[in-house]
Amino acid sequence: MTALLRPALPDDATATGEILYAFARDTDWMPLLHCRDETVMFCGVMIARGWVTVAVLHGRVAGFIARDGGEICSLYLARKAQGRGLGARLLQQAQHSAEQLELWTFQANVGARRFYERHGFRETQRTDGSRNDERLPDIRYEWSRT
Repeated sequence: MTALLRPALPDDATATGEILYAFARDTDWMPLLHCRDETVMFCGVMIARGWVTVAVLHGRVAGFIARDGGEICSLYLARKAQGRGLGARLLQQAQHSAEQLELWTFQANVGARRFYERHGFRETQRTDGSRNDERLPDIRYEWSRT
């Protein structure tokens, strides 16, 4: 399986928005705060800012990473694309182009926590979630090349 990684195009907002929306809709502990159209618009904003790289598999966007400098804002894969190494490729590309990275993930997202820890991220902070929109306890992770 070979996936193409490329900068997102404006037309990718729908596909990336669908992936992000599906995660919120299908994850039992995640509150669904935004409708599909709002999520697509949010992804369009990240794309317009030049933050998004997509993984294209069989001609379709299968996942994406959004990065604002050293902060990873989003890393999501379509459910059918999970377990194929696409998330690792997206993350490794970010690690290749940065000296340091940081991100937040929810404490309940055990799979994401294991994924980031396998890729050298270390936990640096936990919060009760009072400062995020979802009001879910979260964890800050950091990675450094050194």
